[in-house]
Amino acid sequence: MSIGVKDLQGIAQKAKHMSVEDVLKYLNVDPKTGLSSEEVKRRLKEVGPNEIPEKKVSPLRKFLSYFWGPIPWMIEVAAILSAIVHHWEDFWIILSLLIINGVVGFWQEHKAENIMEYLKQKLALEVRVFRDGQWKTIPAKELVPGDIVRLRMGDIIPADVKLIEGDFLTVDESALTGESVPVTKKVGSVIYSGSIVKRGEMTGVVIATGLSTYFGRTVQLVQTAKTTTEYQKLVINIGNYLIVLSIIMISIMFIVELHRGKPFLDLLRFALVLTVAAIPAALPAVMSITMAIGAYELAKRQAIVTKLVAIEELASVDTLCADKTGTLTKNQLTVENPIAWSGFSVDDMLFYAALASKEENKDPIDLAILRTIKNKEKLGTCKQIKFVPFDPVIKHTEAVVECGGKQFKTAKGAPQVILQMVNADEKLTSEVMGKVEELASKGYRTLGVAVDSGDGWKFVGLIPLFDPPRDDSASTVKFLKRNGIRVKMITGDHIAIAKQIARILGIGTKIHTADELEKTKGHELIRLCEEADGFAQVYPEHKFKIVKSLQEAGHKVAMTGDGVNDAPALKQANVGIAVSGATDAARAAADIALLAPGISTIKNAIVEARKIFQRMHSYVLYRITETIRVLFFITLSILAYNFYPITAVMIIFLALLNDLPIITIAYDNVKINRWPEKWNLREVLTVSTIIGTMGVIETFLLLVIMIDYFHISPTTASGLALLQSIIFLKLAVAGHLTIFVTRTRGPFWSIMPGKWLFWSAVGTKLLATLMVAYGWGVTAAGWKYVGFVWLYCLIWFLIEDVTKRAAYRFFSWEVKHQHHKAAF
Repeated sequence: MSIGVKDLQGIAQKAKHMSVEDVLKYLNVDPKTGLSSEEVKRRLKEVGPNEIPEKKVSPLRKFLSYFWGPIPWMIEVAAILSAIVHHWEDFWIILSLLIINGVVGFWQEHKAENIMEYLKQKLALEVRVFRDGQWKTIPAKELVPGDIVRLRMGDIIPADVKLIEGDFLTVDESALTGESVPVTKKVGSVIYSGSIVKRGEMTGVVIATGLSTYFGRTVQLVQTAKTTTEYQKLVINIGNYLIVLSIIMISIMFIVELHRGKPFLDLLRFALVLTVAAIPAALPAVMSITMAIGAYELAKRQAIVTKLVAIEELASVDTLCADKTGTLTKNQLTVENPIAWSGFSVDDMLFYAALASKEENKDPIDLAILRTIKNKEKLGTCKQIKFVPFDPVIKHTEAVVECGGKQFKTAKGAPQVILQMVNADEKLTSEVMGKVEELASKGYRTLGVAVDSGDGWKFVGLIPLFDPPRDDSASTVKFLKRNGIRVKMITGDHIAIAKQIARILGIGTKIHTADELEKTKGHELIRLCEEADGFAQVYPEHKFKIVKSLQEAGHKVAMTGDGVNDAPALKQANVGIAVSGATDAARAAADIALLAPGISTIKNAIVEARKIFQRMHSYVLYRITETIRVLFFITLSILAYNFYPITAVMIIFLALLNDLPIITIAYDNVKINRWPEKWNLREVLTVSTIIGTMGVIETFLLLVIMIDYFHISPTTASGLALLQSIIFLKLAVAGHLTIFVTRTRGPFWSIMPGKWLFWSAVGTKLLATLMVAYGWGVTAAGWKYVGFVWLYCLIWFLIEDVTKRAAYRFFSWEVKHQHHKAAF
C-alpha cells in the first residue's frame, strides 16, 4: 500500500499520542526490513529532502547591492556632479569604474560563498538507517518519514523520531526549549530534530523531516560567526581611524579651497572622490576572501572550519590539549596476552567480553575483541536481549544474553568498575590492580570482564589492549614545541600508560591525575595545569577545568575532543577541535572538525592559520600606508601649491588599480613565524606611518623636481595636465611596489610573492604605464617622463625597504619577548 504526501506530513502531529504499532502501520513500514530503496525514492520525491531551505538572495539583487551604501553613494554623487557640470568624459569613466568595482566585489563574495557551501557539504550530518534489511550510513538530508534509525550517545537528532525499541535515551533539548536539564525518553516517546543524545542507545522511526519537523529546522554544523574577533576589532578601529583622518584632512582642504574661490560643485566632487580613495573600500572583500580561501586550504588538509573566526584564533594558540587515543595514538587496538581468572579459560573470557560488545556500533574496543575471538560459531548461537552501551560515567558495557535457552549477564569495562560490580575483596582487588599497574607501565590499557550466571557477578579476567603511537606523533610534537606550542596529553587511561606514551612522544612525564585536579584550587590549580605535561584518569568535566585554568593563566588554548561530554571543554577553548570520528554533538560544539585522524592534521591547520594571519597583517599594513601616502600628499599639495595634483577621475582609477592586486593577497606566499601570532597595533601603526610618510615626502620631491628642474608649469592647462599624469603614474607605480615592501619583515626578496599577487601587480602597473605613456583616459606624458618616474620609484622602493627593516629591528626586542614567552 502506498502512502501519500499529505499522510506523511500529517503523522507528525498525531504520532505523540499514537502507539508504536499504530505509527509503524500508519507509515507502512516493517521494522524487520525497513523501507525499500524504491519506496525511499518515491517518498523523497514527495516530501523533499530533510533540510530547511535557506533564503537565497537573487544574484541580480546581490549585484545591485554593491551600488547601495555609503561608499557607492559617494562615487554615484561624484558621477552625478560630473554630469551637472558637463564633465561627460569624467562621468562615463566614473560610472564605468563603479560598475567594474561592483563586478569585482560580487565575484569575490560569490567565490567566498561557494567555498562556505563546500565546507557545509563536508560537515553534513550522517545517520544510521535500516533499509532493505540492512543497516547503512547515509546523509541526514536523505531521510524520509518511515525510515528506521539508530540513535546513540553523541548524536544530534536528524529529524523528528518516535522511539520504538531500546531501554532509554537521555536527551538534551536545551538548544530547542531552553530547558537545561536533560530529559529521559523511552519507547513511545517522540524526540525532536536538533536535540542531542547525552546517554543511551535506541531505535526509532522518522515521523517528520525538513520543514515538517516540530521546530521547523535542523541543526547545521557550519555556523556563521556573530562574534567580533581581535582582527575584526583591529580592522574596524583602523578603518574608523582612517575615516576620521580622511574627513579631517579633506574638510581642511575643502574649507581652504572654498575660501580661495573654487567652484563648489567641482570641489565637492573632488572631495567625495578623495574620500572614496582614502577609505578602505576593499576591506570587507579582502577579509572575506582571505578567510574563505584559508578555510578552503584547511579543508584540503582535512580540517573543516565550522566558524571562520577560528582561523584567527588558531594562529594565536600557544597550548594544545590533545586526546591520547586516536589523536596521539592510532586507535587501532589489539588484544595482547589476555589473563583469565578464577578457573575461567581465556576463550571463556573473550567469549563473555564479545557478548558485551556490539559490532554495529563500530566501537574500537568492541571491534578489537570481536577480531580476537576464535569461536565465532558459538557467538552466533547467542542473542543479545538487552545492551547497555559504554559512557564516560558508568565506564563499562553490559548485556543480558540468551545462549541455548539459558539467560545470563556479562560486562566489560574499567577494571576498578568491574571489581566494584563483583564486590571484590581486598586480596582480589590487590592482585588485579597490581597486574593492571604492571601492564600499564608497559603501555597497555586493560579491561576487566565479569559474568553473572544467576548467582551474582564473578570476575573472569583481564584483557590487555595496546594502542601504538601514530607514526607522525613524535615528529609533530617536536615541530609544535619548536613553533611555540606546548602539547599537553589528556587521557582517561591509567597514569602509567599516560607516562609511557608521553615519554615515547617527547611530551614529558609530568603527568597528573584527576584526583590531583579535584584536590587543587585557585592559583595552585592554575600553576598545576601550566606546569603539567598531561593528565590521566580524567573525566570529560575535568577537561573543562583544565582549559579554564590555562586561559586564566593567559594562554590561548586549543582542545581536542570526540564525545558529547567533551562539548563544554570544546566550547570553552579558544579553538575547539573535534577529532576524526567525533560525535555529531562534539562537531557541533567545535570550531574545527578533523576528517583525518592524528595530530599532524592539527599541525597543518595551525600552519595554515598562521599563513592567513600573515596575509591579513600585510593587508592592514599596506592599507594604512597607502591611505597616508595618497590622502596626505593630495591634501597638503593642494594647500601648498593651490592646484589639484591629480584629477577626480585619476583618483578613481588609482583606487581601482590598487584594490585589484591587494585582493589577491589571499593567495600570497608567506613564511610563518616560529611563535604564536598576536596583533601589535603599535608596531603596525608605527611601521605603516613611517612608510606612508616616506611616500608623501618622495611624491612631494617628485613634484618639486618636475616644476623646478623639468620646468613643467602648473599655471598652464597643458602643464597642469602633464603634471597630473606624471603624479598619477608615480602614485600607481609606487603604490604597487609598496605591496612588495609591506608583505615581508625582511628584504622584499626574502619571500617569493604568490603568482596571482605578482602578476596582478605587474598587470595593473603596466596598464597605468601605458595609460600615461599613450594618453589613455589621461594626458599623454611620453616615455621620457614615464622612464624617469619608474627609475625614481624603484630607487625609493629600495630606500623604503631598508627603512622598513630598520623599523622592524626597532621593534625586535618585542618580537624576541614574544618568542621567549611562547618557548617552553
